[in-house]
Amino acid sequence: MGIGEILMAASPPPGRGCVLVLGGTAEARGLAADLHHDGIEVVSSLAGRVAQPRLPVGAVRIGGFGGVDGMSAWLHDNHVRAVVDATHPFAATITAHAVTACAATGTPLLRLRRAPWVARPGDHWTQVPDIRGAATALTGHDGRILLTTGRQDADAFAGITDAWFLIRVVDAPTGRLPAQHTIVRSRGPYHLDAERQLLQENRIDTLVTKNSGGELTYPKLDAAAQLGIRVIMVDRPTEPRGVTAVDDVVSASAWVRTLTDG
Repeated sequence: MGIGEILMAASPPPGRGCVLVLGGTAEARGLAADLHHDGIEVVSSLAGRVAQPRLPVGAVRIGGFGGVDGMSAWLHDNHVRAVVDATHPFAATITAHAVTACAATGTPLLRLRRAPWVARPGDHWTQVPDIRGAATALTGHDGRILLTTGRQDADAFAGITDAWFLIRVVDAPTGRLPAQHTIVRSRGPYHLDAERQLLQENRIDTLVTKNSGGELTYPKLDAAAQLGIRVIMVDRPTEPRGVTAVDDVVSASAWVRTLTDG
């Protein structure tokens, strides 16, 4: 095992092979459950950035691989038959590493990425290319902001002094923070009525979020649209080219079965 890695269940025996699911998302947990149910050996890998992650069924490893070389060695040493990258749409580094490591080891790779959100009539979106762009879009703003981009990105807004931030995170941020802020720790799924109440009680006029896609956190966008609240939407990073990709668990399970049958 690599530095910082914790294996929470026995790994597949050498020579038998397994499917490695790069996880941390609801889709990754769903895929692990499907494969485990069908008797396919699966190891789910979590980055370890959340203190108490939701764990999938089956074997789980927690911690980094040690870059491309470390991942390549892990794929070889554990006789991995296929890799499914079901990480968060903004986990660009591990996605890039998976492409390179799988190419180096000849391991089949699938990208399971949920579909992005798309603005609908009634939405008030300002789309920006990255988290710095979101901070720039708030220049001179002195209102009240709900920030839901995650604890690692909160420091990008530290230089904004006029606005007040309600920063919603799973784990508390450790970097610099805006001068005026309140932190609320919670984890989805969220529901429309509660999201609307949160926005109204805190007099939020701007929501800042990443285009993560999925249903677990979408109600905040419904609530913002109903209340006429501006949304600053951070676009996803560019995905590597040439990688087979699907956007649902059923398709990912079918892809794995084509490689493992027989």
